[in-house]
Amino acid sequence: MDQKKTQSSSSSVTVSEPKINIVELGTLSSNQMESLTALCDTFLPSIHLNSYGDHHHQEANNINDSFTKFLYTSASMNGTPQHVNEVSQNPSWKALGYSGPDPDFKKQKQENSNMDCKEKDDQPFGPLYEGIISLKDSQKIIFHRLQGLGFSVSKPLSFKNTRRSTECPAFIIECDAVVVGSGSGGGVIAGILANSGHKVLVLEKGSYLARTNLSLLEGTSMDQMYLGSGLLITADMEVMLLAGSTVGGGSTINWAAFIQTPQHVLKEWSESYNLELFGSEFYKGAMKIVCDKMGVQSEIEDEGFQNMILRKGCQELGYPVETVPRNAPSGHYCGWCSMGCKDGRKQGTAETWLVDLVKSGNGAILPECEALEVIHEKKNDNSGKSKAVGVAFAFQNYDGVRQIGMVKSKVTIVACGALSTPSLLKRSGLKNPNIGRNLHLHPVVIAWGYFPDSQPMSNEIWPKAGKKSYEGGIITAVSKVVANFKGSGYGAILQTPGLHPGMFSALMPWVSGLDIKMRMSKYSRTAYIFALARDKGSGEAFSPYSVTYKLDKTDEENLKLGLEKTLRILAAAGAEEIGTQHTKGRSLKVKEASLKEFERFVKQESSIGMGKHSVPICSAHQMGSCRMGVDPTTSVVNSKGETWEVEGLFLGDSSVFPTALGVNPMVTIQSISYCTAQSVLQVLKNQKSE
Repeated sequence: MDQKKTQSSSSSVTVSEPKINIVELGTLSSNQMESLTALCDTFLPSIHLNSYGDHHHQEANNINDSFTKFLYTSASMNGTPQHVNEVSQNPSWKALGYSGPDPDFKKQKQENSNMDCKEKDDQPFGPLYEGIISLKDSQKIIFHRLQGLGFSVSKPLSFKNTRRSTECPAFIIECDAVVVGSGSGGGVIAGILANSGHKVLVLEKGSYLARTNLSLLEGTSMDQMYLGSGLLITADMEVMLLAGSTVGGGSTINWAAFIQTPQHVLKEWSESYNLELFGSEFYKGAMKIVCDKMGVQSEIEDEGFQNMILRKGCQELGYPVETVPRNAPSGHYCGWCSMGCKDGRKQGTAETWLVDLVKSGNGAILPECEALEVIHEKKNDNSGKSKAVGVAFAFQNYDGVRQIGMVKSKVTIVACGALSTPSLLKRSGLKNPNIGRNLHLHPVVIAWGYFPDSQPMSNEIWPKAGKKSYEGGIITAVSKVVANFKGSGYGAILQTPGLHPGMFSALMPWVSGLDIKMRMSKYSRTAYIFALARDKGSGEAFSPYSVTYKLDKTDEENLKLGLEKTLRILAAAGAEEIGTQHTKGRSLKVKEASLKEFERFVKQESSIGMGKHSVPICSAHQMGSCRMGVDPTTSVVNSKGETWEVEGLFLGDSSVFPTALGVNPMVTIQSISYCTAQSVLQVLKNQKSE
């Protein structure tokens, strides 16, 4: 159900991570295309209901022509794999009850396109417009804009990298601080430093997409705004990984949950890990500052389909359920947040801290460039340490030619995220054995319930017929019924995801061509609830494309318990049918089942062993791969966020978490980064006084 379009044979996708080959699309031979088409038609065949007996005729009663056509149309009949319609419409959407991009967004784009150029300001295209410098412009324009902001720019006649041979950079930019990454960590630090009067340059691997420049098409958004086009997976193919790669990072595409660092986690980090920062008033103050900055509030004017179901099911069963604070206003009823915010009301770093950077006149953002290495030089003392002096980065110029640039800086901040920061440090020659290790993933497993929008022999439909699974605030409710916050602190929280048809279909088990189409036809009225574990298990991330992870037995048991509770919640809320993502594809018609049958089904589905691809496990939160500590033999950075090995090199992302967090990490990332920014300011102040 994706909206991706296969490119012509002359085009290619360049994967910027080193050692990953360029993949040429559209170059299959006729025999290869024939084989691929046969595979696609096996998964999505043409269905004739007459061939499937009375049972499926009953399920298909009162269906409309769009559904009949959806069943009849095979993958190849629909143009897959050759092409899929991208004109903001897909032939299958109507049968799924899906609107495609937000209907309000379509109107917004149309109104903007009809405006006279003189009437437009930079807001329809995002508030960072004036601070974004495209390296695809001519060098003259790039230099002019950078120099206009007070940066020194030069073209070197010769260049020598003291660590290893690197081609001579096309230009060198000088600044006070370079920040690699613009997400919840890098964006905070960049904004604070620029607001304090320092010249700050932000390097971002992703592109800048905001407001009317968004597509809100699932496939296009995954390609443009997610690391690896949203197709990252652990080496054993057990855990699917989602991570942002765009200006604003994860804060641009996350689900707007803004939960403060739990008290039991602060206690563990301050007492068990001897990190006094997390027991301090300074850190509590940092949390308040970032929450105020992001406009965090807990009101909901109209709750969405899935969260209504989670809340009602918990209330029926007497399970605890709370409202989740969000960095969005109470009336923010939007299910497309995972593709960017169409009007800027969700307060990611691209709408807050990076706006400070741009408005200060002291900063600029260079999108679509990849940091190759942190340049550092040995200090002239007996410490054995080196000092960071800048970053080398790669980009494509206006002719599409790959070039190298360099930033010379007084301090360097790496904030690429827990999957990418370790590989940059390794490429830069850092030897700390903890780099890339202790990775935590907040593993997630999911249950589903179907709530039809028509009920024979009943006038009561709940949630009301107009409610759709993909609309409304994505996370507004949470249950901590198995979170164990007051015990070991290691359990699972229950929340709801934002799933559009492509991801929905990827997670659904495939039993047969008919079965997957019947499941997809229920998409818009199927509620998902997931269990997210605070994991003791850990793994390694030496690059986003080389991730290993082992689920701890305790984590598996917590996920199973969470899965049991989600099935009960869905049934208690009134689901007609419930199930999990187990590969067998079993489900239960709740209202037709006896209590004994219900209990047997819940026990069976929630006791399945995880692993060997039996149940899809997902991760949208990665952390801990360059953890903070008080001992260089067990950690990568100190309590100020500075690496043990390289002076003036700070980390500002979730990689510094000492352990898994157990809740949505945005507040914690921003709060730690706020504290790190104060340490960076002190370093810059000390350098100035010297």
